[in-house]
Amino acid sequence: MPISGLDADENPFGERETVMKEIIWFGRGGQGAVVAAQILAESAYLEGFKGVTSAPTFGPERRGAPVTASTRISEDPIRMFSQVEMADIAIVLDDTLLGVVDVKGRIRKGGTVIVNTACKPEDAAISGDFDVATVDATGIALKLRLTKEGAPVINTPLLGAFAKATGIVSLENIEKALRSKLPATVAAQNFETVRAAFEGTIVKRKA
Repeated sequence: MPISGLDADENPFGERETVMKEIIWFGRGGQGAVVAAQILAESAYLEGFKGVTSAPTFGPERRGAPVTASTRISEDPIRMFSQVEMADIAIVLDDTLLGVVDVKGRIRKGGTVIVNTACKPEDAAISGDFDVATVDATGIALKLRLTKEGAPVINTPLLGAFAKATGIVSLENIEKALRSKLPATVAAQNFETVRAAFEGTIVKRKA
């Protein structure tokens, strides 16, 4: 299966023929982690992956409280729908969570952490045996005037950061997934931030 943005001999799934990538979204209530997890799953399905699922946190999450959501992407059908406990890829919608939630404790060795922060990867408040990607999703949303109830919409820009850092899904299929869930004009505005985030994401690969 060709992966957008990578050379033909590169495979973000590694050397195994059949493998699944497990992704955790770390956010706060109201930031749209669950919606982003769903859109990513739809994007991966459009990319041609046979197995895609998304799962929300269950429970009464109040606005601003830490929440998680999960996405699984596989070359084969998936028969598990539980929350991801240990992730290959962690996406942090709010960098203040790094001091509250044990993100490092839930990322596998050799994985990838994507953080919404204005810092460069080497200056972000997280390091370990994994790749670190950073993007100022908040700044991008504010610059492009993508807000909801006065707050910047940061979940969709992070889809662009995911595409840049992993190469698993293409911008084209993220756009299609957005258009399947949102009115055309709203989808177009959201995709503008996706593209800007893709271009603005900085990735530091582990040594």
